[in-house]
Amino acid sequence: MTSPDTIRRGRSEAPADIATQRGRKPMSDLQAIADRVEIEALRGEFTDAVMMGDYDRVASLFTQDGAVRIPDINAEAVSREEIRAGIERLQGLWDYFVQTTHPGTIQLDGDTASGRAYIAELGRFRDGRSELNYAVYHDRYQRTGDGWKFTERVYEVRYLDTTPLAGSAPHAAGGAR
Repeated sequence: MTSPDTIRRGRSEAPADIATQRGRKPMSDLQAIADRVEIEALRGEFTDAVMMGDYDRVASLFTQDGAVRIPDINAEAVSREEIRAGIERLQGLWDYFVQTTHPGTIQLDGDTASGRAYIAELGRFRDGRSELNYAVYHDRYQRTGDGWKFTERVYEVRYLDTTPLAGSAPHAAGGAR
């Protein structure tokens, strides 16, 4: 917010001052920049681990007591073990599955942070049903000795289309997914 003295002097406040007043760290803060890059990389690692079927890596991206919640299907996994088992079970339902993550917001607060990531997914279940959806992950993060980890991901579907998909996934040579 611009102060009355600033208005009388005919100057506007610097963007860093405005960011600080709104509870955000200015982008000139190198630690804040590094934290944002690390959190964005964490979100990318999650999508890559899911797409590659690396369930141990998915679980390792969470704190020991981390949680994934998907209210639309009444699913919840709390702990690395439950997250690993849950993602493996859910991924086993798909003939093919594609997820892309798009950058969202990140709010830093010391060794914790929160944010949102925007998701596009499509796939066909083994029973022949198809889904295309757009969703939001509402995330909470914790800085640990091993870098930033998820403490919670809540998946909110914003759009769902169950029209049968016309395409197919070619099966890769050598068993690669």
